[in-house]
Amino acid sequence: MSLNQDTLDQIHAVLDAARTNDGVAPFSEQYLLGLSDERLGHQHFVHSENGQVGALIALDGESAELVVAPNFRRRGIGEALLADAARSLDAGSSLQVWAHGNLPAAQAFAQAQGLSVVRRLLVMAVEGEALRAAATVPSAEGFEVLNYEESVARWGADAVDAAWVAANNEAFSWHPEQGGWDVARLRRGMEAEWFDEKDVILFWDTSTNVTGVTNGGSDNTPSLAGFHWTKWHTEDVEDGGEAFGEVYVVGLANAYRGRGLGAPLLHAGLHRMVEKGARRVILYVESDNEPAVRAYENLGFGVAEEHAVYQQQ
Repeated sequence: MSLNQDTLDQIHAVLDAARTNDGVAPFSEQYLLGLSDERLGHQHFVHSENGQVGALIALDGESAELVVAPNFRRRGIGEALLADAARSLDAGSSLQVWAHGNLPAAQAFAQAQGLSVVRRLLVMAVEGEALRAAATVPSAEGFEVLNYEESVARWGADAVDAAWVAANNEAFSWHPEQGGWDVARLRRGMEAEWFDEKDVILFWDTSTNVTGVTNGGSDNTPSLAGFHWTKWHTEDVEDGGEAFGEVYVVGLANAYRGRGLGAPLLHAGLHRMVEKGARRVILYVESDNEPAVRAYENLGFGVAEEHAVYQQQ
């Protein structure tokens, strides 16, 4: 069932109040979109009193995000919503709940509900001289580096999108959120207000054919070796903060792994963000991906925040 506009307005007010109180946004971008985009198929359980929304749990399959307004906390409301969401799952399924920031209050709540951490996602950040040093123009012999706008002008949106989706699904075949996309899912992502065609960097193979390459969009479209989708954040500007960049998604097609392209692809996106005015860039990485964490640390990134997924054991 869709949420009416008054309920949506109140939910956003609750989300804003929680962010102000906790210092971290309680919902991720995908769950924010799911509030109004019925194509995502999210379920919502809302707690309200006397017409006032005080809490919400949003469910995407077995994964959920929960927010309780500061003045509604410590009354068992979060526990009740958690139970409602768990009961809606199929038999044998287990609810997984995100805790953005993994704050002490969230840890205490999870412990009281018998939940344990099953996944940790780190937010790493780089700024200042370290960022400028990492934002070098990449050298990629045999590859043409174009942004999305330039690529579409050359080969058309259908061919570029097909190649992008193919590379994405090879790079993230293991990933619960990023893998298994189709062109429609990619284009939904491009509907975001922050999307800028110039902020997507694509590495096209202009050399001889590489064995195992299958992601060319058409007969005259070269193979896409990899992509760096960057994101420009402006949400802090209204509060007197600065806009900043994000390494949103970086991926290499199977045939191009192990060829030293990961670093140039990362540098290309950082260069774009610094060129756009970023003085700070963040990225998300799984905490157990130790080689990636070390590589980012070597570039000057440090851990700024942690998100966790809790599950009933």
